Amino acid sequence: MRLPVDCTDLSEDAVLGGRLRLRQPRRGHRVGHEAVLLAAFCPVRAGDRVVELGAGVGAAGLALAARVPGASITMIELDPQLAALAEENARLNGLAERVRAVALDALAPPRAFAAAGIAPQSATRVLMNPPFNDPARLRASPDAKRRLAHAASRDTVSAWIRTAARLLRSRGTLTLIFRADGLADLLAWLGGAFGAVTVQPVHSRAEAPAVRILLRATVGSRGPLVLLPGLILADAQGHPTAEAEAVLRAGAALPLSRP
Repeated sequence: MRLPVDCTDLSEDAVLGGRLRLRQPRRGHRVGHEAVLLAAFCPVRAGDRVVELGAGVGAAGLALAARVPGASITMIELDPQLAALAEENARLNGLAERVRAVALDALAPPRAFAAAGIAPQSATRVLMNPPFNDPARLRASPDAKRRLAHAASRDTVSAWIRTAARLLRSRGTLTLIFRADGLADLLAWLGGAFGAVTVQPVHSRAEAPAVRILLRATVGSRGPLVLLPGLILADAQGHPTAEAEAVLRAGAALPLSRP
C-alpha cells in the first residue's frame, strides 16, 4: 500500500516508552492512552488471528503485536490514508510479517471482508476503539477526521459489535474501550451473541469517577458479568501509578487479560 500522505504533514512519535514508533498526521485524531489500554486488555496468545476494527494508524494492533510474538493481526481502517500509515508503521517497527492493514469500512458487507481475506468466524480475537460520542448528545468536532474518529450514532456502534460477532470463531473474544456512561448501552448491544462479559473501569485518579471502561466478552458464552477493580492512572499528586506505568510505558498486559 503506497503512503498517500505528504510527509511534511506527519509527526513520528514514541509510544510504549519508545518501544514503538508511530507516524501520524499532525492534525486530527492523535494516538493516546486508549489504544495502549485496549491492547493491554486483549487476551492474545501466539497463534491467534486478530482483527482490529477502526485501527487508525495502528497503535493498538502494533502494541499487541509487540507484546505477543506469533500473533497475526489484520487492522481495518475506513480512511485509506490512515490505513496506509498503519501499514507503514508495521514496517517501521519490524512487524510487517505478522501485521497488515486493509482500507475497509467496519460496516462493509461480508463479501467485502471476504475479498480482503477476512472470512466469517476466522478471528480468534477482535478489538476495537469505536467512535463513542453520540452526535445527538454532544457537539461534534469541526475537524472532519476527528469527527469521524470520535462521533457515531448508537446504531453505528451496535453494528460494529455485530461485525465482530460475525468475524469471531466460537469462544473468540471481543475487546473494546468505551466511555464509562455507555456501559448499559454496550451490554444491550452485546445481546445474546456474547457472554462472560468482563469490565474494568478506568479512572484518572482514585477519587474520580471512571471516564472509560475496558470490556471483554466471549462469543457464544453464557458466563456471568464480572466487574474488576478499577485501573487508576495517576495518584493524588498526578504521578502515574505503577500499574499504569507498566501498561503505558512497558507494554505489559493488564493482569486479568493474560491467557
